[in-house]
Order: sequence, then structure tokens, then C-alpha cells
Amino acid sequence: MTPSQPGRRRPEPSVEHARLAESPDDSDPWRLWGPYVAGRQWGTVREDYSADGDAWESFPFEQAHRRAYRWGEDGIAGLCDRFGFLNLSVAMWNGQDDRLKERFFGLTNPQGNHGEDVKEYWWHLDATPTHSWGQTLYRYPQAAFPYDRLRDENARRTRLDPEFELSDTGIFDEDRFFDVVVTHAKSTPTDIVVTVTATNHGPDPAPLHLVPQLWFRNTWAWGRDNRQPSLTALGSPVVEDASLVAVEASHDFLGRYVLFAEGAPELLLCDNETNADALWGVANRSPHPKDAIDHAVVHGDRSALSGNGTGTKAAFHYTFDSVPPGGSVTVRLRLTAEPTADRPFVTSDSVLADRQADADSFYAVVIPPSVSDADRHTARRAFAGLLWGKQLYRYDVDDWLQGDPASPPPPQARKGVEPWGRNTAWRHLALADVISMPDEWEYPWFATWDLAFHAVALAHVDPAFAKAQLLLLCREWAQHPNGQLPAYEWAFSDVNPPVHAWAVWQVYLRDGAWDRDFLTRILGKLLLNFSWWVNRKDADGSDLFEGGFLGMDNIGVFDRSRQVPAGWRLEQSDATAWMAFMCLSMMRIAQELGRHDHAFDDLATTFLERFLGICRALGSFGSMGVSLWDKQDGFFYDVLVGPDEQTETMRVRSLVGLLPLLAVGNCPAWVREELPDFAEALNWLGRHRPEEVASLLTLNPTHDEALTFAVVDPTRVSELVTRLLDESEFLSPHGIRSLSAAHRDGVTIDVAGMQMSLHYTPGESDTGLFGGNSNWRGPVWFPINVLIIEALHTYAAGAGSSLTVDFPTGSGERVGLHEAAQRLEDRVVGLFRPGEGGRRPSDPRDLLPGPLWTEHPTFSEYFHGDTGAGLGASHQTGWTALVAHLICTPATAYDPGESDSSSPRPVEGSSS
Repeated sequence: MTPSQPGRRRPEPSVEHARLAESPDDSDPWRLWGPYVAGRQWGTVREDYSADGDAWESFPFEQAHRRAYRWGEDGIAGLCDRFGFLNLSVAMWNGQDDRLKERFFGLTNPQGNHGEDVKEYWWHLDATPTHSWGQTLYRYPQAAFPYDRLRDENARRTRLDPEFELSDTGIFDEDRFFDVVVTHAKSTPTDIVVTVTATNHGPDPAPLHLVPQLWFRNTWAWGRDNRQPSLTALGSPVVEDASLVAVEASHDFLGRYVLFAEGAPELLLCDNETNADALWGVANRSPHPKDAIDHAVVHGDRSALSGNGTGTKAAFHYTFDSVPPGGSVTVRLRLTAEPTADRPFVTSDSVLADRQADADSFYAVVIPPSVSDADRHTARRAFAGLLWGKQLYRYDVDDWLQGDPASPPPPQARKGVEPWGRNTAWRHLALADVISMPDEWEYPWFATWDLAFHAVALAHVDPAFAKAQLLLLCREWAQHPNGQLPAYEWAFSDVNPPVHAWAVWQVYLRDGAWDRDFLTRILGKLLLNFSWWVNRKDADGSDLFEGGFLGMDNIGVFDRSRQVPAGWRLEQSDATAWMAFMCLSMMRIAQELGRHDHAFDDLATTFLERFLGICRALGSFGSMGVSLWDKQDGFFYDVLVGPDEQTETMRVRSLVGLLPLLAVGNCPAWVREELPDFAEALNWLGRHRPEEVASLLTLNPTHDEALTFAVVDPTRVSELVTRLLDESEFLSPHGIRSLSAAHRDGVTIDVAGMQMSLHYTPGESDTGLFGGNSNWRGPVWFPINVLIIEALHTYAAGAGSSLTVDFPTGSGERVGLHEAAQRLEDRVVGLFRPGEGGRRPSDPRDLLPGPLWTEHPTFSEYFHGDTGAGLGASHQTGWTALVAHLICTPATAYDPGESDSSSPRPVEGSSS
């Protein structure tokens, strides 16, 4: 529907857009099936029933092929229904491995010298938001997978050494691998064609076994629902073609599905049950446990297979004794709930071709035609990863804490009061939803601030899903009764930055600025969250906030959530700035709603007052008369406040001191006419507090009716931007660093009588703080760069329209803030632009040369502060997918005095 005419339908620009219009809700037919199978279920909190809370050891990789999961499933290129009952994925065997390759392998956090790390290579090639089409590629070595060598070598290395990766073993030399491409294409919402094509890139013929698997998640073994579904081999008269094998899946909720396999593979059946005998020496529930297929294919032992043609797990075993060099083999499957067809594969090729054409037409609309081929490739791959990263997430905390009737009761230690008992304050949380994950292997659980960034990128391809994701974490079965949003499953009570309101506004704009019901639904929940911040994170009511680590792991000299010296409190520049940022986003939402319902007018005024209070505290004097702004350095710092009101400034130049730049918004001119309460508040402030608000409410030099709200006044903006754009400090060739490079030689500060230090570390973390998996002491992080870019555009569109700065600092080349933001964006997007030899700056160190590797961009968690090389989690097309947001929405200037929610707008800042 068009924003200006909400009652009239407009023609959808593509077939896939039409499907989206038909299926806005996650219960709609086109959303029933998707790639919702987790990349990793073992080693998650949900599967951990130990006393010590060591999830990695409680359910390790070595048990995954033998042990039934309680809360979900995992697999390679998996497909399942949105409830996770019936799952389909591909397994394979090269004739050398000691087990079927059914799931991705990686090191646990204690095993990795820089934290947990997946040791596999795969890339998501394409996807549509209704999952009518999807392709992914897995790179499978032809030699035995070096599990032990990867563990042993990384255990030997220290934090000062690079991670030892799969390519470092030499296993891919001479291209001795299979590229296994899995394609899903829907004919109808419940009729899906699946192809698996494996290509031998090596110089010699090589054997390969392809073993697609269909199985039911085990819901019957826990004593809560004893109903057991079934998989049954079908024969004549249902299947008369000897070249086909078929299995019927019967489930009380899903009904009946049939999976057809072309080419007469060997059908192997067993049950999705734990092999308790092999693991612990106790009797099995079923004589046909889930690893029976592995035993049959890899070890030639068929004794545990089901011999009666039924089970709850089935495999179709295709054997290719010799795939020639450069040759490919393909198997075709069709999963359908439609009436059984005599020849199910007759139309398969046309379904595949039609869905691929639909995907091309869809992205021709989503990605602007002016975008270069290189950036178009990056954007489409980013969207593909984001869509393949949607996973079914089931977790009922109360059931998890209590344990299941048919299982041993969990140890009492895990039920203790937090922080000793994990998530015991979150017994209300009960999720069974498809959720966008930060990374499908290293972070196969949602994180609140990650999800907000995901939603902004998702809004370009699936605004309904983006809105549903933001709403989900604010629903009563997720949001805490006290208003806190759950952080992540390792510790729901940890604190992520309050970016939810900003994401809500951005998604609203990306969707054409018409869905005020969405704003109204979520605003009340965001008010609860705002109140939680005020009541829990502003200890003395000073409007200076103590948020804790705030998602930036090791950015300080100590753990800011748990290692603040006893009797002291840390008043945080970033926590306070985030709250000002949230205020402006909330104010802008309330203003928008106030145009149509004046009941929201005074709410906008409330957030104006709250914003001004935070500005006074952050910029003027702070708690105990000590400012977080350091006049000598021209920078914001955290301040420790002691029991006797003594203070110590944390003189570390990091993103902590730059984040106040984000709290900026432009107030449209129509506010003065359409929101009388808000307009009167502005007039009153002008009459009674002119000095106080002069630096916070700035008139646009080109439009005297438009105001810019900013925590940082124009003078300080200039000082901060000077540091921001200094290549010896924050500005790298590929974006803004998280710690100033001026700290290359280290910085030592006094923390309540103890000397603590850190130094600029552009690559992997060299400290165990927060497990060492992430590093905020130098690398470039995509989401913060996007927020900084938008903030600069917002300043430029308002009070900073006449401000010029050196780009880079000291160069003497003066540019406006719009141009500075655009140049910064070019550096960030440039991470993914191929250079010499096709290699991208963002390619990880271990990516091998040649087009078979450089064709595929890697969306890493963060990027080296000097070289741009990808680091951390390797499939972070969660927030790193924001590169597609930048590519698809060119940041063009606009006049904030003329902005109008009834027409589409370009990219705006935090609250503009």
C-alpha cells in the first residue's frame, strides 16, 4: 500500500514482492518452510543441563552425531518447517573421514586460541525472503577432515599467534575439494524441489557419497508429549517407478508429506534417538539410534538400521565411486504435501528456472540500477546470508530450569540466584520463533542489539519480517516484566546498547513511512524499556548511566559489567550517549504519531525534557561536578566515582568517547504547527533557559524553523570529528577504528589505586577478557560505522550544514559533513570491493588465492584496523549485512524543514 493512499493496492513490482504481500506473518503459507535449521545446536546454553554451566563441555561436537537434541536441530544447508518438526539437510562422505559430514566443525571457546572458531568454508549464494528460492555452497575436502590437527595446533598456539585454520593444513592444495551446491525452490508453499550438485575441482578422480537426510526433531523422549511421528518407506502402488525412492512423513500437526528421491538411492532408516549405550554405557530407548546411518555408510555396519521400513530418521545414500576432475554429480529431491504425482521430477527444472528468474527480478527492484556490478554482488550475497541466517529458536527457560519429566532432574546449582544460576530471573521467557541470528555457527542465538541492526538491513527485502523481529523481543514472553530486553542466552540479564528505538524508526522509513500501527504497538513496550534504563542504570539520578559492557566486550581496561572496583561506580560516556540517542529516537516516533493523534504530543515533549537532562549531565557538569568532557583532550571519557566522591577519569580514547556524536536529530518544521504542546515547550525553553539550551537546540542556518537536537554542541562536534577523521587515531583505510591508533604503544591508567593498561590491537584479541572471541581494541566494526555515517549526514542536514572539516585530518582538504560521511561510507563499503587479483580487503587471512575463493565475499564479525582483513565470526551477515543497507540507500542530503512522513525519504540519522 502506498503511504499516501493506505486503502488502495498498488501493483507489486515483482512476483516475489507479491508473495511477500500475500504472506506478511510468520504463520502464512509461504513462510512455513525455510532454511531454519541451525548451523550449530551442540554447545548452546539450551542444550546445557550441567551444574557448572559449561555449555561447550556439556554437549560437545563429539557427541552431536550420537545424541538427540532437546531444543532444536542442526545440519548443512538445512530446510525445515517454522516449528522445526521435520528437517531436511545434506550429509556427505569422501571415503576418508571417520564420520559422516553432517554438521559444521569448529573449536569451542576453550579450544581456540582466540575463542570459538568454526573450521569450515561455506557461502550463501542467493535467497529470497519467502524462501521460494535459495542456494548455498559448502566446500568439502577430499582428504580426511583433520579434526585432531586443528584442535592440537590451536591448543599449542597462544593469543599472540593467528588462529590455525582449515586452509592452513594444506588440505585444499591443488583444489582437492568438492563444491557442494544445495538449491531449494518452491513450486507452492508446500512443494519444494531440492537439488544437490557436487563438483570435483581437484586434478584426480575422487569418490563421493551424498547422503540427504530427513528426520523429525525428537519431541517424544522428554515426557512432555509422547506422540511419535513416523517416516515410512513407500513402494508400489504409490511409487511404481523403480528409479524413485520415497518416504512418507506423518505428523499430527504437519500432516502428511512425501519426500521423493531420484535415482534409486539406498534408503537407510533409524530413529532420532540418543545412542546412550555408546556414550554412557546405558540402555538405548531405541535399538536404532541416530548414528546408525553413520555406522552403515562410514563403517559398513548395518546392524542398527531399522529393518521394518519405518523410523524417525531417514537417509538416501547415493554412491559415486569416481567423480572425474571438473565433473559434477547431481541428486534431486522433492518434498511435497501435494497429492502424490506419478512423475514428481518432470517439472523440477522449470520450477528451478522460474524461481531463479523471480529472484533476479526481485533484486533488480531492491538494489538500485545505478549500483556497480561489484557492489550489487556484495549486496545480494549479504542479503542471502542474512536470509539463510534465520533460524528456529526454541527456549522455554522455566522448562529448561525445571528439567523434563523423563530426564534426570537438573542439578540444584543451576537453579541458584543469578549470577550463579544462569537466566533464573528470566523464567517467563518462552520462545519458539524463527529469529535472525548474528552468525549461524558461532552465534546461533539472538542478541538484542545485533537483531536491531539485522532488522534495518532486512527492511530492504522483507519489512514485515523486520518489524515482526523488533516486536518479538518486546512481547511479554521475551521482554522482562521490569522492562529489560533479553541480551543473549548466555546471560539474558547482560546489557546491550538501547538501539531498538532507532531500528524501529529506520524500519518504518524503509517501509515507506506508512505503518503507524507498528509504531504504536511497539512504543509502549519501548517506554517500559526506557523506564528500566532510568531506574536500574542511573544509580544516583544524575542522568549519567552505568550500562556495563554494552556489547563492546573488552573496550575498557576491565570488564565494565563485573569488575568495577567495590564501592565505586563507572559513569559511562557511551551508556549516557546511548540513552540520549534513544531519547531522540523515541521523541521522533512520538512526534510522528502525534501528527495523527495528539495524545502523543506531550509524550514527545517528555522525551525532549529527558534528552535535555541527559545533555546537561553529559556535556555540562556531570555527577559530583565532574564533566565527562575533557577540555584539554577535546574528548569524552568514562569517569569512576568513588565512595568518598573522589573521581578518576578513564583516559582511553575509544568509541566510548565518540558515541555522543550519535545523539543527533533534526526536528521537522511541521512540528511547530502540528504539535502544540511540543512547540510550547520549545518556546518556554527559549524564554526561560536560553543559555542552557543554546548549545543543544541549534537552528539550521538555511532554515530557521528547523532545529537540530544534539548532545554535542557545534564546537565540540568539530573537535570530535577532527579526532574521528585523523588517520593516526580513528580513521583507518576501511572505516572508523574502535580504539585510537595513538595507543599503539599502550596506555596505563589508575583504577582505584591499581595500574591497568591496554594497547591498540588491530586484529584478534590478545586478552582473555570476555573469552577473547571479539576485540574492540582497534578493529573496525560495521554497525558503529553505519551509525557514525548517518550521524554525520544528520548534522550536515541540520545545524552542521555550513561546517567543514579536513578529510583526513591534517590534509588541508576541507569538505562538508555530507562529503565526509560519503567518503567514510566509501571506505567501509570498499572493504568488499575487489582489488588486485580479485582479492577484497575484507577477505580473511586464510582465504586462498584464485577465483574459486575470491568469487565469494566473506561477511566477518569485524575487520582488522589497519588492513581491513575479516576477523572473528566468519558468517556475520547479521550486522555486517548493513553493507547492503548502505549500498541500497545512497545517503543523499535533504532539507529537514520540508521532511514529510507521507513521502519516501532518503537515509536519515538517528532521529531525523
